[in-house]
Amino acid sequence: MTSWGALRMRSDHALRLVATLDPATRSIVEDRLGDVVRIEYLGEVAEVQKPEILERAEILLCLDPEQEIGGAWPAAPAWRFVQFITAGIDYVDFNRFPASTVIASNVGGFSEPIAEHALAMALALCKRLPQQHRRLQQGIFDQFSDTGTLRGKTAAILGFGGIGKACADLLRAFEIRIHAVNRTGRTDYPVEHCSTLLDLEGVLRVADLVVISLPLTRETRGLLGKRELGWLKDDVILINVARGEIIEEEALYEFLVAHPEAQAGIDAWWIEPFRHGRFRTEYPFLDLANVLGSPHNSWRASGWESVALQRACDNIARYIAGQAPKGLVDRALYRPV
Repeated sequence: MTSWGALRMRSDHALRLVATLDPATRSIVEDRLGDVVRIEYLGEVAEVQKPEILERAEILLCLDPEQEIGGAWPAAPAWRFVQFITAGIDYVDFNRFPASTVIASNVGGFSEPIAEHALAMALALCKRLPQQHRRLQQGIFDQFSDTGTLRGKTAAILGFGGIGKACADLLRAFEIRIHAVNRTGRTDYPVEHCSTLLDLEGVLRVADLVVISLPLTRETRGLLGKRELGWLKDDVILINVARGEIIEEEALYEFLVAHPEAQAGIDAWWIEPFRHGRFRTEYPFLDLANVLGSPHNSWRASGWESVALQRACDNIARYIAGQAPKGLVDRALYRPV
């Protein structure tokens, strides 16, 4: 039996799960977990009772626990397993969790809508829709200028987890060669090439399209700087649906100014309201004709929060059943450099 087996249900003990989410999610959580765990909602508990409820919980289902729990954070939580709703968890202070707590992100929770957003950006930039829209606003009807095509090109997908594979699923319709980059350099997914970040130069030099779907860790922060961007083709399309900090902001701005044929779709920014309390850029990216921006809402699609929550609950059920959960977090990757 694996170590996960220690958390199997026993007839004399019902595991306690505390959900910090809005109680409106009750039907989804109870549909997935109601038969195997005792569920309590932090939002339905009086403030004075919250520390006790959290203290005795063995499983925590959360989005942003520091904000959701606040001053009710227990001194000695008994949490065995913590499941996040999101895949990106770089904003979490893991020092606040017991060393023995198993933590999982919701890998693949929002993969499909994010992949659609990345493809939409890639197609819009490839077809130069933002530029043509601006020209029409200026009264210029440029009907005979060429647009680009993704068909038959090479795409480098940096981060080949749930989002990366969902992107590859969509891009295959264009007969695109996929060069995948992940931590192992191996994948069962049919790709042209799979490697690790150690082969980053070779991957970037051949890419017509680069999609960034990496988690922000000590290994990926500042991954693409002036040198790495210099490996890109002059007319590359770069899409970032991950975290802004993976690319050095100044280096990207200078690259886009120096290479007007290159284009960037930026969904993930360096300073954002959710993580930093405000939106700010140090450089005027949105003034550039070769930039298409969105407010980090690639994951937002009608009804998809329910899908992601279902997937998070299914991961909890996997853990309870003694199976290895998906998205296990290596805390060492999130320690300060």
